[in-house]
Amino acid sequence: MRKGFLLAVGVSLVLAGVGVAIARQAPLQATAAAEPSAEVKVGTGIEKMEITGEAASFKVAPGTKIYIWTKVSGCADSTISIAFHKGDKASTPQELKVPRSPYRTNAYRTFRAGDEGAWVARVLDSTSKEIGSVAFTVELE
Repeated sequence: MRKGFLLAVGVSLVLAGVGVAIARQAPLQATAAAEPSAEVKVGTGIEKMEITGEAASFKVAPGTKIYIWTKVSGCADSTISIAFHKGDKASTPQELKVPRSPYRTNAYRTFRAGDEGAWVARVLDSTSKEIGSVAFTVELE
């Protein structure tokens, strides 16, 4: 009789533990299904994975690199792309791996003669859906 009681108590504790484990996993699964998003900044450099020289307008010498910094969320174990657009023309998107979420990464474009004007950098998720963008202007010296 005592063994039967101990067995019943043991089985109840195991089932209760399984219920707690399932309940703890539910919030993690909900977080993993979050919509992809990106915080996007533009500047003249990257130091310690942060943007430097952040601005909305740049007056630079030809051959200067302008960086797009992004912190993406909801894109773990996938890729994102950063594309530079001027008017109706777009550069070939730079594909970047995203191993975890959130994740900070960056891309740059070298500006040359003829590149003056208004630009938009767009961050795209692995399905080519825009998840963030930043507008800026470039004037060459």
